Amino acid sequence: MTNPPAADNAAALAEIAEMLRQILDEYGLDDTEITMDSYFHDDLEMESIDLVTLAGMLEDRYGGRVNFAEFIADLDIDEIIALKVGRLVEYVVESLQPAEVT
Repeated sequence: MTNPPAADNAAALAEIAEMLRQILDEYGLDDTEITMDSYFHDDLEMESIDLVTLAGMLEDRYGGRVNFAEFIADLDIDEIIALKVGRLVEYVVESLQPAEVT
């Protein structure tokens, strides 16, 4: 049985940081500190192929509720280069909120 998806920033950060460590392990960087203020490009040295891997991990963990490709598609190239882990964490938490019934 899997754990329920993260519902708050701290839980989501922990889950995403674990995914990132798995990716960074290939480069021997799995002990890198990952915080809400960590930049994917500058701090974690992630390349576009790493983001594709992360997208697959997010889908495996959260299903269709978290669409990383859609999230990235809404950003321009400068925003992608300056993307922080915290912005993804906030997107994941927001995506996992129950839909409001109107």
